[in-house]
Amino acid sequence: MRRNLLGMSQEKLGRAVGLTFQQIQKYERGVNRVGASRLFNLGRALDVPVSFFFEDLSPAAAGGGKRRARGLSEAPASVLEPDSLSKRETVELIRAYYRVTDPKLRKRVLDLLKALGKAS
Repeated sequence: MRRNLLGMSQEKLGRAVGLTFQQIQKYERGVNRVGASRLFNLGRALDVPVSFFFEDLSPAAAGGGKRRARGLSEAPASVLEPDSLSKRETVELIRAYYRVTDPKLRKRVLDLLKALGKAS
């Protein structure tokens, strides 16, 4: 998803981390496992922290049972269908949103979209 949002090809990402585009394809499809050091390198190439790759991990899978310290977790994010994140329309919307350079105007656009979503 992040690679697509950046408009980066599998080949370009592969070159950035010293792999072939075929290997990137295997990682993206889940055919091959990604080791910790490779995950770190992918995060650097995609300009995200390693934690980005674990954002959708369930609390149980993350070991977030009763042992989790209170007050350190965020409220659950609204759930998007996986299909909606891979649609071209979603990618185009996000790219257009981040092309708005004025932070105040971008916030107003976000507020507008939220209000439109509630009205539907």
